Amino acid sequence: MSVLNTKPQPILTHEGAVAQRVNPEQQLRRSVCACLLWENTFYEDGVSIAERIEQEAKLAKPDVVAQLAIEAREQYKLRHIPLLLAVSLARQGLLKKDVLARIIQRPDELCEFLAIYWKDGKCSLAGQVKKGLADAFQKFDEYQLAKYNRPNAIKLRDVLFLCHAKPKDDEQAGTWKNLVDGTLESPDTWEVNLSDGKDKKETWERMLRENKLGALALLRNLRNMKDAKVEESLIFAGLESMKVDRVLPFRFIAAARYAPQWEPQIETAMLRCLQEQPKFKGKTAILVDISGSMYGGLSGKSDMSRIDAACGLAICVREMCDDVAVYSFSQNCIRIAPRRGFALRDAISNSLDHGCTYLGKAVNQINSDGYDRLIVITDEQSRDTVPGPVNKGYMINVASHKNGIGYGKWTHLDGFSESILKYIKEYEAL
Repeated sequence: MSVLNTKPQPILTHEGAVAQRVNPEQQLRRSVCACLLWENTFYEDGVSIAERIEQEAKLAKPDVVAQLAIEAREQYKLRHIPLLLAVSLARQGLLKKDVLARIIQRPDELCEFLAIYWKDGKCSLAGQVKKGLADAFQKFDEYQLAKYNRPNAIKLRDVLFLCHAKPKDDEQAGTWKNLVDGTLESPDTWEVNLSDGKDKKETWERMLRENKLGALALLRNLRNMKDAKVEESLIFAGLESMKVDRVLPFRFIAAARYAPQWEPQIETAMLRCLQEQPKFKGKTAILVDISGSMYGGLSGKSDMSRIDAACGLAICVREMCDDVAVYSFSQNCIRIAPRRGFALRDAISNSLDHGCTYLGKAVNQINSDGYDRLIVITDEQSRDTVPGPVNKGYMINVASHKNGIGYGKWTHLDGFSESILKYIKEYEAL
């Protein structure tokens, strides 16, 4: 009588190393926290990643999914993936209105939520969905509604009618009437001004003086300001005063790429989010993956890549350490010259050829060098077996690939926000 072999087959990374099986919550987290929804990664297409996330969300506890949606929006600064998680909960009848109202932080996200909710066909809205949309609607003033009132398939007025929101006061009631009637006051944004044919230099300079440019708008338009010969002192003042709490580190790298003459000012703005953070004690080793897959694009509309996300984090970690050694790896592992800021980005990216991911060999090398903590920044798609750290070890995953190796003795973290570093500080303080 033959006995069936019931031993589960090993799961592998995309480069062939044996990956670790994790619980549904861990699997969902690794898929979500570094995910730009429906964008392809080096190994996986965006549609399959989204479908996997929806399946994983059904297996995880509803409270875990809800908290992850909030965390992804507020700490990891992601806009679209929290909406997908909310939709998954809504389809199961498990979404609470407070969660939806909390993750919707811009008016256009009201419409985007419904677009995702109805992507497989229109259906009626659950009561908690309507209440969550209504509560979120109350957060926005006339300027915000006008700014994001776009002629898409689903419009803000459609959402208002569907959720039956009640205005907080007479002023808001008047604003909503203007929205319905199409008479909202035209917003004073750079897009509106430039589309109306106003002088570029005058527009940029006025908006900088009046502090009317958000952080992302400022960073993304530095090249346009340079071309328009905008007064440098105004640009520097804008960079110095802008709020950085919702800007991911790699956004600053993109800005510096297009306006390299202002790197010192961009770099200072980037590091402002770490000003209140105490230094790591002891020796820190930072290991950055520069294998070929790390150069896969973050978005089809951008030339930013996973390596930009990794370098942004590495720059931030470097500033939190007095005693630090920085390494890069691909086929081989090499120690990087003691640079800081954007110079460190250049040193990391140019240190080795971008080939295969021999993370195991790199960790073995650094384990022999000694450290108090090892922080690895990677997409986890190793080709060889990865040993555990000899002391504290953190595996930061900056991709959404299905399988990874950074569990067990490693403290596993997902995403590319500086909030990860704050987590490490709090974790070590326990």
